[in-house]
Formats: sequence, C-alpha cells, structure tokens
Amino acid sequence: MKKSDKTNNVTAQMYDTLVRPVITEKSMVSSEAGKVTFLVPLSASKDDVKTAVETIFNVKVNKVNTIRQFGKEKRFKGFIGQRSDYKKAVITLADGQNIDVTTGI
Repeated sequence: MKKSDKTNNVTAQMYDTLVRPVITEKSMVSSEAGKVTFLVPLSASKDDVKTAVETIFNVKVNKVNTIRQFGKEKRFKGFIGQRSDYKKAVITLADGQNIDVTTGI
C-alpha cells in the first residue's frame, strides 16, 4: 500500500462530531480497559462517531455505544430551569490501541 493511498481525509464535520472528551473517574478507569468516552451531538450516529475517531486519531475502533441523557429540571433561586440534553459515546478500541485524551489534538 502506497503512502498516498493511506491519506486521511479529515473534515471539519468530524471535529464537530467529537465535542469534547468526558474526563471523570469512571471514564479514566474504563480507559485502562481500552475505552474512551466523548461527548457528541444529539444528531450524531454511531457510524459518524466511528469514522471520526478512526480518522482523527488513527486508531481501530471495535465498538461504539451511545448514551442519550435527558437534562434534569433544576431550581435556582426559586425559578425552575432545565439542563441541556446531551449524548455520550463510549468507544471500545482494538487491542494495543489507545488515545490520550488529556492532551490536545
């Protein structure tokens, strides 16, 4: 395979698909098992997330699980407010692959 055949076609839409990594205790523990968690738009599909991660980070993705979290109703000084809905994607990487989300892209 020539180097020109293996070019990455990274688009701005791929960067928009991965909003930011989720950095919590639970996600850091799962990263030791080869899983990385990203916040993604509500409209993003599993295929969109998979192609974005594989293209941007040059890794092999085995599986993508998505979680849609509805925003909670919260009170602030007597007024009722609503948190935004969001979607998380838990990406399982192939053996030997890893992504360091603590550094920038």
